[in-house]
Amino acid sequence: MGLAIGYSVLMSIPFVGANLAQLVWNGPFPGGNDFESRMYVVHVFVLPIVIATLIALHLTLVASRHHTQFLSRRANERKVVGMPTFPGYAPRSLGLAFAVAAVLFLMGGLIQINPIWQWGPYHIADATNGAQPDWYLGWLIGALRLVPNFDVTIGNYTLVPNAFWGGAGFPLFVFLVLFLWPSLERRVTGDYAFHNLLDRPRDAPWRTALGVALFTWIFLVFVAGAADRMFVLFGLSYEAQVWAFRVLVWVLPVVALFVTKRICEELLRGEVVEVRRKLVEAEPVV
Repeated sequence: MGLAIGYSVLMSIPFVGANLAQLVWNGPFPGGNDFESRMYVVHVFVLPIVIATLIALHLTLVASRHHTQFLSRRANERKVVGMPTFPGYAPRSLGLAFAVAAVLFLMGGLIQINPIWQWGPYHIADATNGAQPDWYLGWLIGALRLVPNFDVTIGNYTLVPNAFWGGAGFPLFVFLVLFLWPSLERRVTGDYAFHNLLDRPRDAPWRTALGVALFTWIFLVFVAGAADRMFVLFGLSYEAQVWAFRVLVWVLPVVALFVTKRICEELLRGEVVEVRRKLVEAEPVV
């Protein structure tokens, strides 16, 4: 099902979608004879190289830019208090790696995944409503379900198909916001200095509030991707869920924004009151 969704989303890209789908799948879905070989090469060769490259880039940035830290007695903007590689950081990393490897071995030996011998031959037409892609595609499924039914057309030519907005436009917008956020915050606040210290969430109420609102928006879209499962498990009307989520994805993020901002501001005011109280208690009694 995930490949079918990916094919449809790729097809929905204006102007070049059909050619890209033809290039990747080598024909209409489910693809040509060599499509499975391409998927195998991507998963066992291309993706590991990409992951290794990103890890190397991350470690390079950590070594060159240093890590961030919270304010403490020793740490400040001019001094980075790190952890020695040995016997500090390296044993912890190795312990985590061995723990992950142990869990993977246990999962591989004890947990059954995709018992295809019990399902029989694969036929697209036999897929039931319970067929679900992997959980990490839930936000794309939710977006595809929540977008109203419309296409951008010019005469008889469909310029932007409906699947584009939820399947490609929504994730592209989210990643674009995450990519541009540091630059936008520097431009808005005028703070272009180099920082070694982390802000607590309460120290930047607007930043925290906007982040919570964005997370709430994406999370609601993710939950909407399971609307059919909630219909099967709890008997909730699928159409009613879609309309409810169409309202909630705009209302709840706004509510989360103002509630989070108020909480951060109240926490800061509480700290000021606490400091004043300590100063008053420290004054000598005449």
